[in-house]
Amino acid sequence: MKVADAALHAGGAQRLAVSGVRDGRAFAADDWVAEERPVALEYNGVSHAVMLATPLDLEEFALGFSLSEGIVDSAGDLHGIDVESAADGITVHIQIAARCMAGLKARRRNLAGRTGCGLCGAESLTQVERPLTPLPPGPAVPHDALLRAMRELQALQALQHATGSVHAAGWCSAAGEVQLLREDVGRHNALDKLIGAMSRAGVPPAQGFIAVTSRASFEMVQKTAAARVPLLAAVSAATTLAVDLAQRLQLGLAGFVRPQGVVVYAGAERLSFPETIDGR
Repeated sequence: MKVADAALHAGGAQRLAVSGVRDGRAFAADDWVAEERPVALEYNGVSHAVMLATPLDLEEFALGFSLSEGIVDSAGDLHGIDVESAADGITVHIQIAARCMAGLKARRRNLAGRTGCGLCGAESLTQVERPLTPLPPGPAVPHDALLRAMRELQALQALQHATGSVHAAGWCSAAGEVQLLREDVGRHNALDKLIGAMSRAGVPPAQGFIAVTSRASFEMVQKTAAARVPLLAAVSAATTLAVDLAQRLQLGLAGFVRPQGVVVYAGAERLSFPETIDGR
């Protein structure tokens, strides 16, 4: 079985009948289509969020979401995760410390699932941005490391290669080696899964960076900063809110990472570049 097929058979995609036109000729065949299911996150028996997600790595998703949204302060505040599948979707039962549950109730959050934009259903403008401390100084990451990360990210995307419809987030060493990668139909979900995987693996967040196959939105920056990772590199662009937040939190934010160059939106001191690229 191919590597991609192994991931797909684990629940990442379904084989469906499709038809159309390819190279000027009509065709009918079976093809892999990315799995997307409602995933309800329930904390201490209280429903909190329903997300549309790829039903893989859901325990890491629950942990990463809990950390990146500030529901728990550390992995130790999460006491148990149980995944229950039903015909209409999946419920992830999450047990957290009573102190964290009290804080969650106080925030009065009511999330709506999404795979695109959104601020996790914040009920007021004051809930848009959570209080986070600026990131401390650190070593500069070279342009070559960003390029290596993007190459490896693309090569390791089993679901994307088969379906063409999922995002990935990767944890990369300072040299650009992708050490952890998670995929999902939602870019926020992929990042949360990665943050959960990093927490489980005991990754020192200051010793590398995160690379994503999407744009760098406000929420992607906030989640990266919450994970205490000093640099976010995206294959696409950033948004104004993302740039503003990255600047205030002293997070390196790079977009349009290409062999020919990169756009640095914030934290230029966290990146280093040769005087010329490709001999120019």
